[in-house]
Amino acid sequence: MTLSVRPIVGCRAKITAFGTYVPPQVLTNKDLEKLVDTNDQWILERTGIRERHVLAKGLGVSDICTEAAKKCLAMRGIPATEIEMIIVGTVTPDMMFPATACLVQDKIGAKGAWGFDVSAGCSGFVFALQAGVKMIESGAHKKVLVCGADANTRMTDYTDRTTCVLFGDGGGAVLLEPCEEGEIGFIDYVHEIDGSGASVLNLKGGGSLNPSSHETVDKKMHYIYQDGQQVYKFAVRKMLEATTKVLARNGVTGADLGCFIPHQANMRIITATSDRLGMPRDRVIINIEKYGNTSAGTIPLAIETAVEEGKLNKGDLVLMAAVGAGFSVGAVLLRWEI
Repeated sequence: MTLSVRPIVGCRAKITAFGTYVPPQVLTNKDLEKLVDTNDQWILERTGIRERHVLAKGLGVSDICTEAAKKCLAMRGIPATEIEMIIVGTVTPDMMFPATACLVQDKIGAKGAWGFDVSAGCSGFVFALQAGVKMIESGAHKKVLVCGADANTRMTDYTDRTTCVLFGDGGGAVLLEPCEEGEIGFIDYVHEIDGSGASVLNLKGGGSLNPSSHETVDKKMHYIYQDGQQVYKFAVRKMLEATTKVLARNGVTGADLGCFIPHQANMRIITATSDRLGMPRDRVIINIEKYGNTSAGTIPLAIETAVEEGKLNKGDLVLMAAVGAGFSVGAVLLRWEI
């Protein structure tokens, strides 16, 4: 392997700490059998999901991010006042405005920090991550908190058997800081959007085009809509394209990776991509069975799973990838420096 590390003007960025949070309430496949015409075996065979977590009434995504951020800061051993910037990847903000980043800033006590939200569906975390990386690389900031979280059950129609089995709530946070001498950290990324996919994966109600009304509620426009087959075909093709591209231009193959951390949308998408990359199955991080699709939360949660399973160690090359609404596509290559 000949790793090609791109030159940068400022300093390289790395992840120095992480934290996650999932709500305690669990919704199993057996529970869903009581709500809709489905069964545990059908769900497991088609998605790989056994259970998912549900955020309690009265809480929002800012609460998920806050709990994850507290764990992240505790791992690093620093107060929230040292955070200079907060970026939150989510499509289920507590409210239209202010940004979830503002609510998180207040709840953790990150006085003086600024930030914003990134709306990129399931690619939200990797998009937000790259924005944070650039802030470190430019020299603008030394400590950036990046969160990825969603409460998908809030916008799930539990009479729709094709979508209600997929989604859960949860997320995580990572701290970005400059690399020390000799460290590599973030190496490269490939991100892309394709707005022609908006018609097959969306939530139509509540925005400026279709403001909330009795009519939008009656038409179920505040629930997730997706054409499953079209989304699946795009996800398999584009996740492979993005990951292959970022590996090739850095002289890396799947065999060189310590682990592959993909978005947890569907077991078949994960295995199709990893098989074509030539990734050994034991180096592909999969936790969809117990969390379902938490959208922007899946990769942070999978980072924790990788560490807990001993599959993510200091010095490992790591590939992260996601495909989401937009369509949005993201792949990130980094060296793990914790």
